[in-house]
Amino acid sequence: MNNDLDFEGWMCPAPLRSYPNLILGHGGGGKLSAELVEHLFMPAFRNEKLEALGDAAVFSLNGSRLAMSTDSFVVRPLFFPGGNIGDLAVNGTVNDISMSGARPLYLSAGFIIEEGLPMPTLARIVDSMAAAAAKAGVTLITGDTKVVDKGHGDGVYINTSGIGLIPDGLEIGPDRARPGDVVILSGTIGDHGMAIMSVREGLAFESPIVSDTAALNGLIAAMIQAAPQIHVLRDPTRGGVASSLNEIARSSRVGIALDEKKIPVHQSVHSACELLGMDPIYVANEGKLLAIVPAAQAEELVAVMRGHELGRDTAVIGQVVAEHPGMLVARTGIGGTRVIPMQIGEQLPRIC
Repeated sequence: MNNDLDFEGWMCPAPLRSYPNLILGHGGGGKLSAELVEHLFMPAFRNEKLEALGDAAVFSLNGSRLAMSTDSFVVRPLFFPGGNIGDLAVNGTVNDISMSGARPLYLSAGFIIEEGLPMPTLARIVDSMAAAAAKAGVTLITGDTKVVDKGHGDGVYINTSGIGLIPDGLEIGPDRARPGDVVILSGTIGDHGMAIMSVREGLAFESPIVSDTAALNGLIAAMIQAAPQIHVLRDPTRGGVASSLNEIARSSRVGIALDEKKIPVHQSVHSACELLGMDPIYVANEGKLLAIVPAAQAEELVAVMRGHELGRDTAVIGQVVAEHPGMLVARTGIGGTRVIPMQIGEQLPRIC
């Protein structure tokens, strides 16, 4: 019997304060991540802009409203079906800025590179970042490079920060969902997380699973023009749709009810999740968004989203309710109801 255990995927449900050391689950976007922020980072840095806990911080400067975000990318493997760490780093920060309704303008990039990384590999990553930035209409204006000893960097890690301009009169935030609002999803879920997992596990399916990594600022601009009263935007990355909607329900002090049958999932992703014992509602996405809007604007907004290349599979998947505030529930395919809690850690570590 092989007694060599792989602890990388292990998650323990004890609260943060019982942990003498960090585990992978603290970076997974679930309860452990939330506790790390609540009990360690928030007390140290507390201020009203940080407390909003949106995808980007919103602040005013010289009469303009700006959004700023930062993110670090440690995905393994560096290259995966549909993208790589480079375009993922650009798209991820562009999307975080865009979820406040801002128009992304400028990015920074920091590279932590492991000694021994082949130069053509780094060049390929940088080229893909440049192409992604050009496609999203943003400019990389500053950066930094560090090299660490071989065996200490897993190839390359990338941090990107960004800043964007919010149009006057636009108010979008995770605390603005209201009972009666409609929950809209821009397309199929789980594509990115399962694309990463299929490479790691050597899984092959009749239809290949491809990451959905994409910059969503063009789609969001069209959405805002059609429905300027959007209440909430969120890109469901780590922890998937479930974590994002749980966070919104808590921030807005409302309940959210989903109809599982209406949530679009590619058959290959569904099959992979069944094979690996995973629920696609918890799997990460990198090119999808959730929108919570007044019911009166939903039909027009869905039509606009379906007319955009990144929103063709848009679906209304649920509604905001006054009952069970702070809780996400779903009507199942067999007619029952289940609570969808925030996960302790993450089903798939190192997916972004």
